[in-house]
Amino acid sequence: MSEYLQYKGYAGSVEYSAEDDCLYGKVLFIRSLLTYQGNNVAELKQTFIEAVEDYLDDCRERGVKPERPFKGSFNVRISPAAHRKAALRAAKEGVSLNKLVERALEKELT
Repeated sequence: MSEYLQYKGYAGSVEYSAEDDCLYGKVLFIRSLLTYQGNNVAELKQTFIEAVEDYLDDCRERGVKPERPFKGSFNVRISPAAHRKAALRAAKEGVSLNKLVERALEKELT
């Protein structure tokens, strides 16, 4: 199982380059490309934090709202048949389709 760096709600990958003999990564789940590298785990963590802080500082200076990786909404593509079944189940249970999907995800992820 892969591990991720985390800081201020941002997640970062951890990769190894045999060619460069270093660790590297990028901030995940945002469109902006934020990368970092280090020669050891402590250095990688520090450069990850610095990349996030630099990004947030840059956004503040430009008056731009920083991207947030997990807003709580996303689009899901499913078959029309599955969509119909889910909508009917939600209606039967008296909940929204969003609530039904949220419950199913929470059950799957526990």
